Amino acid sequence: MIDPDLSLADRIADLVAAEALDAPRGTAAERNLVQAFEDALVQPFECTVNFSGGITQRCWTVTRSDGAYRVVYLPRAGYFSLCVESDFGPLDIGVHGPALGCFASV
Repeated sequence: MIDPDLSLADRIADLVAAEALDAPRGTAAERNLVQAFEDALVQPFECTVNFSGGITQRCWTVTRSDGAYRVVYLPRAGYFSLCVESDFGPLDIGVHGPALGCFASV
C-alpha cells in the first residue's frame, strides 16, 4: 500500500518501483527490459503534455527521454503514457497503460 502522507511525486515513484519489482524476469530479454527501464527512471517531475486537438495537461515524467520518447504519468487518467518528444514538449501518442508496458513499446 502506498503511504497517503507521501507527495504526489513520491507516490508515482512508488507505483513505478512496485511495477518494476513485480515484472517478470524469467528470460534474458525480460531481465534486460526491466534493467533498461530501471536505468531510465527519474524522480518524477511535472511536465506539460500535449494531446491531439490542442489540449494540454499537467503530467509527471517518470523516465528520461531517449531523444525520441519518454514515459509520463497521467494523473487524471490514472495510468502511464508513451510520449514522443516534439518542439513543443512531450506529445501523447495514444500508447497507454502500465509504465513498463509503455516503455517496452519503443
